[in-house]
Amino acid sequence: MGMKMTAERTIDRRADEVFDFFADASNNPAWQKGMQSCEWITEPPIGVGSRYRQHARFAGRDVISVFEVTGFEPGHLIRIETIESSFPIQVTRIVEPVDDQRCVVQASITGGPRVPWPLSVLARGMAQRAVDADYHRLQALL
Repeated sequence: MGMKMTAERTIDRRADEVFDFFADASNNPAWQKGMQSCEWITEPPIGVGSRYRQHARFAGRDVISVFEVTGFEPGHLIRIETIESSFPIQVTRIVEPVDDQRCVVQASITGGPRVPWPLSVLARGMAQRAVDADYHRLQALL
């Protein structure tokens, strides 16, 4: 299974606006560090079975991945997982409204490269810090 990272942020925007922003993978370079490009392979609308290709730089290496949407509840949940990648992951993002103008975003990311202990401890710490920073950027951007 690899590593597991989580993030949670309260964002001062309506839940539907926040969900629409991060459900559209073409926005990923705006808030995810190291993201070089992200483009949809399938035509809209986004739903289960939609696919996109992404180019990221991680630890000085290019990582090209193809993701597929495996769970989708408009305005509430999107689950994606790699179907082609040297860095296999599954990501679940959930948006819950707090009130009319705020929401909470929760993310769970599992996977990543398998590395032996004690490197896995270091890698997990680095990955969790990167996830925290990405979701802080998302919060600041929105």
